[in-house]
Amino acid sequence: MRHLLLPLLLLVATPVTAETVEQALASAPAGTRIGLLVVDPDGRELAAIRADERFVPASNTKLFTTAAAFATLDTTAPDAAGGATVRVEGRDVVLAGHGDARLSSAADCTSDCLADLARAVAAKTRAVRDVIGDDTAFPDERWPAGMSWNNIPGRYGTAISALTLDDNVATVTVDGTGTAAGDGYYRLDQRVTTTMGGEPRLGYARLPGSDLLAITGTIPAGHAPVTLTVGIDDPAHRAAWRFAQLLRAAGVRVTGSVRVRHRPLTPADDPATRGSTPVARPPLADPLARLTPPPLAADLHTTNKVSQNLHADLLLRRVAQAAGSGSVADGQAVVTALLDRAGAPRSGYDFADGSGMSTYNRISPRAAVALLRWGARQPWGAAWRDTFPVGGVDGTLAKRFAGTPLANRLFAKTGTLNAANALSGYLIAASGRVLTFSALANDMPGDASATAAVDRALLAIAAAN
Repeated sequence: MRHLLLPLLLLVATPVTAETVEQALASAPAGTRIGLLVVDPDGRELAAIRADERFVPASNTKLFTTAAAFATLDTTAPDAAGGATVRVEGRDVVLAGHGDARLSSAADCTSDCLADLARAVAAKTRAVRDVIGDDTAFPDERWPAGMSWNNIPGRYGTAISALTLDDNVATVTVDGTGTAAGDGYYRLDQRVTTTMGGEPRLGYARLPGSDLLAITGTIPAGHAPVTLTVGIDDPAHRAAWRFAQLLRAAGVRVTGSVRVRHRPLTPADDPATRGSTPVARPPLADPLARLTPPPLAADLHTTNKVSQNLHADLLLRRVAQAAGSGSVADGQAVVTALLDRAGAPRSGYDFADGSGMSTYNRISPRAAVALLRWGARQPWGAAWRDTFPVGGVDGTLAKRFAGTPLANRLFAKTGTLNAANALSGYLIAASGRVLTFSALANDMPGDASATAAVDRALLAIAAAN
């Protein structure tokens, strides 16, 4: 690998540093393909390795989505547009979502609480027939193209919906007798056995579209309960099901069933086929009650710091809703327009989602650096950077770079997916100058990690500049 890197390496620094960077990257697993671009405050390239090649970016995709959100949405005012609503239609009650990612049904909820809507219904009537979950604010695109289907049962691949509750996940606990218990939403196929010692080794499996969840593995007898978090296939249904529970708790009799309303994806949801025809939505009756979530700024902070996939994909839909139908295609159009303003080469990116779960996503180091340099000059640039994990301090970088010269001096978005690692952002070099960088690694064998090699290279570049 060392001989492959040498012809591609441009390093405007000391020869010793060039050799150090080359050696650092060569320590990645055999077969790894690495792209790296580092520029100084004037845009001068300090290191360029495959800077124009395209890579699977994993969660570096969130950089592009959150930049579009900062650029197009009001992130500082209370999020009235995104809050869930409830209305009464005849004898039915309709819970509608509008893209808010933070709606909660937790017993200790203090903000953006579903129980508040249940109390509003209870003040109006003591009996309803059907409880309907309505997520028609966005077209029904619950999973991105190119996401591995085996991710669907887990929390990282849970479905995306305009009506989102409790991060669209459910929990199951397994106690020291091997007994699993949930909240009743999923049927449980219990296959856990107890052992005389060791550590719990628990897993779960569920076919897409099925409500049968198999709980598997082993747990030591008498062990403290272990909580498993699983994804939801139909978030609107789950939200309506939970709302029915809260209505009953508020003294409202539910005599009917739980139903959903989805909006099928059509050619009108794609600007390529819709053309300039405006997206028309029929007017809705005034809601009985509406929630007003906190400003989006806090959610953007969470999205990048902990790399929250669902929230990122909802932000893409929110951006798309402001511009068109709320579809992925409309969101992609907004991101493309943003990158055009940033001067990113069009050959340097393609996206299928807003989170990075899709293996169809591609970016080049040059496209990422172009976005980062342009974003830093925008009025929202400082707020955007504040959402990035900080090396050795917080988020997904809490342990990386700890105890090194880049601790608390590197601000970057991480990314990890099958055979893909990414890190792009800003670092403060030894000179005090702020360098902008993007490091992308793909094709590691056996899903090995290339992060150690990338970190060594960035440390060497920071020390020499």
